[in-house]
Parts: sequence; C-alpha cells; structure tokens
Amino acid sequence: MTKQIPNIFTLLNLFLGCIAIVFALQTETISIFVGEDLTTHYNIPEKLSIASYLIFAAAVVDFLDGFIARLFNATSEMGKQLDSLSDVVSFGVAPSVILYQLLRMSFIKEENGLETSFIWLLPAFVVACAGAYRLARFNIDNTQAFGFKGVPIPAAGLLIASFPLILHYGNSFINVNEWLTNKWVLYAVIAVVSFLMVSTLPLMALKFKDLSVKNNIPKIILLLAAITAALLLHWLAVPVIFVLYIILSLAFKQQKP
Repeated sequence: MTKQIPNIFTLLNLFLGCIAIVFALQTETISIFVGEDLTTHYNIPEKLSIASYLIFAAAVVDFLDGFIARLFNATSEMGKQLDSLSDVVSFGVAPSVILYQLLRMSFIKEENGLETSFIWLLPAFVVACAGAYRLARFNIDNTQAFGFKGVPIPAAGLLIASFPLILHYGNSFINVNEWLTNKWVLYAVIAVVSFLMVSTLPLMALKFKDLSVKNNIPKIILLLAAITAALLLHWLAVPVIFVLYIILSLAFKQQKP
C-alpha cells in the first residue's frame, strides 16, 4: 500500500490542475479603470486568482510526491510517467488557459477588442505544447539528476500563474500592470518560455548534491535572493526569481546535465 502513496499525491497534483482550469475558464469580463493617481488598475476576477493559487498548491504537492517516493523507496517507472502526465496539465494546460485570459484582457483594452478573433488567443497554448515536449524528452533522458536541459515545466507554470496575482495585489515598488496586459509582451513571454523549455540550456536542479558551500553557491545565492525578493516584491518576486534562476544557471554551469 505504501508504494501507492506517492501516486496518490501525483494524482492530487493532477486534480488541482484540473480544478485550476475550471476556475480559469469561469472568469467574467475583466474590468479596467484609471485611478486617481492616473495609474491603470485591473479588477482581476477572483476565480482567475484562485486558479493561480491552485497551480501553486499543485507545485507543493508535486514536490511532496517526489519526497515521499524517496522516503518510502517507492520510485517506479509508472510513477515517473504519471508525474509527467499530471505536470503537463497543472503546469502546462492550466497556465496556458491563464495566458488565454490575459490575452483576452489585452485585447479588451483596444477599440473593438471584444470583436477580436479567438485565433489571436491560441498562441497561449504553445506553452502547453512546449511543456509536453519537454516532459517527453526528460522521461527518456537519464542524465538530468543534478541538472536540467531546458527550463522545467513547473518553473514555467509558476511564472505564468504569478501574473494574475501580481495584477490583483499590485506592487508598491514597480507598476507592471501595463506590461502584463500588453499583447506583445504576452506573446514574447509565450515565445521565450516555450523556447526555454524545449531548449537544451544547462540549468541547475534545486537539489543539494552535498552539504559543502563551494558546490552549492548558486543555489544558496538563489535561496537568499528568493527570500529577499519575496519580502520586498511579494508576487512580483516569482518572475524575478525565475530570471535569476536562468542567469545563475548559465553563469556558473557547475552541474552540466
């Protein structure tokens, strides 16, 4: 029975991803208004924010299923495949639906935006396709224990999931609302994130191979920066950490996959 416990957590990851998609699809029209300070504000539907929270919850469960599998020595080929199937939903399809809704928002701002063809919204799902390709390649590659080839799909999914929360809660340091509701910025995010997932760039895995400081300098820097950014920037810390993760991985290249 203990052999199935990690699989139960994996299926919970999938379950949360499915619910995230439901909430993301149930959003009403997103209202946009200009405040007294002449800055643009966005009334992000609560259900879109809930979808983001569910994706973050799925990430926690995704971490726990691997931890529990190692704890009970219950790793298996089936568990590996099941994990990938769950990840493509929670961190591929669900974030793509969020991007779909954000693209809708970007067109709503324009004149006759409500008449925009849905074809202009379809690029959002390139992220899900790139994530599926990345997972398939990962499953047949046994050289990525302490490093990755390309950005892991959970990192990409969490980056996108942070966007509605950044818009909903705002940030006192930097106003990025206009960026996150600009269709060209969103298209650029889709292109860059998709490329990073299907690329073979050597990126570090967040696993400590040993307890020495020398061999874990980039991970320690990332951890300290993540804590600082979370305290200062709140949800905006997620894209900051994502970019720093890429920079540190390429700058050190200590653990090549």
